[in-house]
Order: sequence, then C-alpha cells, then structure tokens
Amino acid sequence: MRIGVPKEIKNHEYRVGLTPLSVRELVADGHEVFIETQAGTAIGFHDADYTDCGATMLDDAASVFAEAELIVKVKEPQASEVALLEPRHTLFTYLHLAPDVALTDALIKSGATCIAYETVTDAQGRLPLLAPMSEIAGRIAVQAGARSLEMEAGGRGVLLSGAPGVPAGEVLVIGGGVVGSNAIRIAVGMGAQVTVLDTSLHTLRALDQQYGNRIHTRLSTRTALDECLPHTDLVIGAVLIPGAAAPKLITREQLQSMQSGAVIVDVAIDQGGCVETSRPTTHDDPTYVEQGVVHYCVANMPGAVARTAAQALNNATLPFVRALAGRGPRKAMHEDEHLLNGLNVAAGQLCNLDVASSQGRMCADKLSILVQLGH
Repeated sequence: MRIGVPKEIKNHEYRVGLTPLSVRELVADGHEVFIETQAGTAIGFHDADYTDCGATMLDDAASVFAEAELIVKVKEPQASEVALLEPRHTLFTYLHLAPDVALTDALIKSGATCIAYETVTDAQGRLPLLAPMSEIAGRIAVQAGARSLEMEAGGRGVLLSGAPGVPAGEVLVIGGGVVGSNAIRIAVGMGAQVTVLDTSLHTLRALDQQYGNRIHTRLSTRTALDECLPHTDLVIGAVLIPGAAAPKLITREQLQSMQSGAVIVDVAIDQGGCVETSRPTTHDDPTYVEQGVVHYCVANMPGAVARTAAQALNNATLPFVRALAGRGPRKAMHEDEHLLNGLNVAAGQLCNLDVASSQGRMCADKLSILVQLGH
C-alpha cells in the first residue's frame, strides 16, 4: 500500500505520524511510504533519516495526498488538509470530533474513511492509542500548572512543594484514569497536597492502595467540588467519556469560589473541556484569566515534548498501521473489532455513536458501511 505522512500544521505541533523506525518496518513489509519534506526535522528526524529507511520525500502536503492511499497523521486535519481528502483515502489520526461539528461535516463531505486513534479499543475495553498521549498530558499538566501558578504567569505565587515552614500547594485532580493517575504521580513527586475525585470506587480504592496517606480520595460529587475548590491552588481536569464531549463539571458559578490566581489545567479540552469557562488555547498563548482564575487549555499538550510524544505514539499506532496497510482498511477492520471501533466517518456517513449523540445526529451502522467500502 502507498502510505503518506504530511507535516503537521496545527499551531506548535511538531509530532509526526511516522518516525523513521516506523517507516523502516513498513518498507520492509513491502509498502511505499511518502513523507512531506521536513515533517520531522523540528524533533530531530531529518529527511535523510527517512530516505535511509526507504521513504520517498515529497515537497508538499498536496503531493503526499496525491500519492498515498493511507494518510497517517497526529492531529485532526486542518481545513487545507481536509480539502485534499478524497473517497479513495483512509485517514488514520486523532480526530476528537464530538465538539467539532464543522470538521465532522467536512470529513463526511470528503467521502474519505476516517479512523480516530482515540476510539480504537483493546480487549480490556481500554484506549491503547489514546493512552500514551494521555500519560504524557497528565504529566505535563502538573508542570504547566506549576508554571502557571508563578506570579509572572498570572498565578497566585504558590510553589507546589511548599518550603520549610510553609505548607505545600493543594492540587485537585478530577478523574483518576490514565491522565489523572499520571498527574497524581507527578504532583505527589513534587511534594504537593493532592486530592483526587472520581465516580468509581474501584479507581479510588486502587489509588488509595498505591499512595496511602500521600493523597486524599473522594467520590466525585457536586458537594465534593464545592468543598474542595475554595482552597485548591491547581485543578487538573482529567475527565474522559470515550468519543463523547466532556461533561462540564465545574460551572462558572463555582469558579467564583476559587482563590484569585488559582489555576485550572483542562486536559479534557480536546473533547470540549470539563470546565464551563474553558476554551482551546495554543502553545503560543496558552493561558487566559477568567473570573480571577488562570485557565491553561492547550489542545495539543503533548506537542510540547514532541520527540518523546511522537515516539510513544508510534509505539502504539504502528501495529494498527501495519494491519491497515497489509490487509487493507476494509479487511483489517472486519477482522478486528477494536480497530473497527476507531471508525468515525466513512462513505459519507458518521458511524460513531458517541460523536453522533454529542452532535444530535443519526449514526450509521459500521458493519453496513464496511460493505460499502471498496478497499
């Protein structure tokens, strides 16, 4: 199969869909790989590294899309990239369609087969292609929050570790899943006082057993939020409903109870955010202040550590890329229900139930769509 990797063009996005080592594996499998020139240069993957592994370098994204059948990316396609999609294409990338009606409409109109990393599952019901970026985002969230608490960033001037004779900062982690558990790990390591809220007693029990009295665990309720927010320095929003828009757990009214200069890092912003006042920001301009509270809502947080993130992502995605290229998208999804769960749009139809529910749309049957696919 002919596989293409365009250079990412989202603001400060330096990750790349395939690393040179991934290209080497695909070329050894007998596939042709086309990489846009300088796609990985910013993170130390040079054009020569790709050609040494058997890739063909092309000058621009249009050339990559023209040559390739399978397009492998990192972030959701931007408008100029969507314009290059055709029904013959299979797009494999993060999509996060639930809060983005315009992108959903555009992908439906393109006729392309669009498979989202974030809804591919495994035998345990987990999200193996979302997990590596969630792990990194959870770890970055605390670093970003700690930096945003500094005075020059608009924060209240609190050091999370505290100092001799001065209490440590208070961190509230909402959600104890992959993002939350990694945020807890870093916050505890920095010496902060950590409280985690989750709706699952099983999750809270596991965290309690892991950390003991180094953290506080509470069942996530409105009352728990009301009690925690007034004295919290840093809130990490780590809520996920796979494929669907994130629930708005912190309201504008509750924000008023927080201390001036407190910080919210809304990691759920890719799915619309779990705070009513959240809106997407970029690495160029990562924060804004609403009602005295600093909001950090960067929609591609792992892009800040792009080399590590690209390698971690490739470790997870490569087996699925090899399956799609080796067997063809239709057969690969027919034989693997977990890969099929990643199918969001195909044959001009939306076929992810969570996205459809979030947008109030009809959802097509995936198996019926597979019959319509000619590749």
